[in-house]
Amino acid sequence: MTAAPIDGGLAGVPLSLTPLNRKDMVSDQEVRWCPGCGDYAILSTFQQVAADLGVKRENIVMISGIGCSSRFPYYVDAYGMHSIHGRAPAIATGLASSREDLSVWVVTGDGDALSIGGNHLIHALRRNVNINILLFNNRIYGLTKGQYSPTSELGKVTKSTPYGSLDAPFNPLSVALGAEATFVARAVDSDRAQLAEVLHAAAQHRGAAFVEIYQNCPIFNDGAFDTVKGPESAETLIPLRHGEPITFGADGHRAVVRDGFGGLRVVETATVDPSEIVIHDETLTDPSYAFALSRLTEPGVLQQAPVGILRRVQRPAYDDLLREQIATVRADDPQAALASIIAGPDTWEAGTR
Repeated sequence: MTAAPIDGGLAGVPLSLTPLNRKDMVSDQEVRWCPGCGDYAILSTFQQVAADLGVKRENIVMISGIGCSSRFPYYVDAYGMHSIHGRAPAIATGLASSREDLSVWVVTGDGDALSIGGNHLIHALRRNVNINILLFNNRIYGLTKGQYSPTSELGKVTKSTPYGSLDAPFNPLSVALGAEATFVARAVDSDRAQLAEVLHAAAQHRGAAFVEIYQNCPIFNDGAFDTVKGPESAETLIPLRHGEPITFGADGHRAVVRDGFGGLRVVETATVDPSEIVIHDETLTDPSYAFALSRLTEPGVLQQAPVGILRRVQRPAYDDLLREQIATVRADDPQAALASIIAGPDTWEAGTR
């Protein structure tokens, strides 16, 4: 089984006439994150991926909101905009709709995207705008010095929840799949090879690509991802490969099988027949399978976490449809169309007495 053909997300974006390397994507700005921040690894990986895409630097655009992650546009030698809190997907939608020749990237955090920006995020995904959304999830508000975020675990003690958070946390992958995003994936900041693979796939996808990246905040939430980044990660990370059985752990001793009512569960591989082990299919049109995968990570609890591409399906991109609609109207009689819109269907002529 092989992945379905990808309708190129970079179609129409001009290629660079000369090969680029990572240094070509490094800006002259001083990188200002705390020592040990996971953002450094993500930045370095993205700069290399951006160079490998082979497109012109001036046709790559970074749009960010507010937060530590939102400093990203300063550090990539391309165009970018450090926008307003939670609104990066809305701004990116306008840009992608008006400029087919751009590769548009949204860089956001768990607070920026899932709190004040939640509405903009789900509608960008619902519309399937041809943008790439990278959500850095550190399960805390880092820039504002340590308040709990929409992904903080239940009972989390922070400056804004001194007696523990009472909020049930979001599972970002479940949110994206609930909005029926056509590309949904997860990566870990410290695994640069896997992160680069996911980012390449996101760039090539036509439509909205959503990538959650586990990102450690060493100052305000250090160790939040130790269970999926430390020595025990082989027992907790569930690598997803299209067309392959979902097994993990030392020598693949754990496996994913189907549970009742469409769910999935983890079992010891030796306790089930090989035919019961789920074969990963990222191309299923119905998002319920990918949603069940996302639920293998209990919100706020990191006992296990699927990584890789959960869902990659084809659906017309909003901005392509918009351009097609505009071209159709212009090809007919644009003045008559405009007059019809202004007049509307409910018009009448006033008579005289």
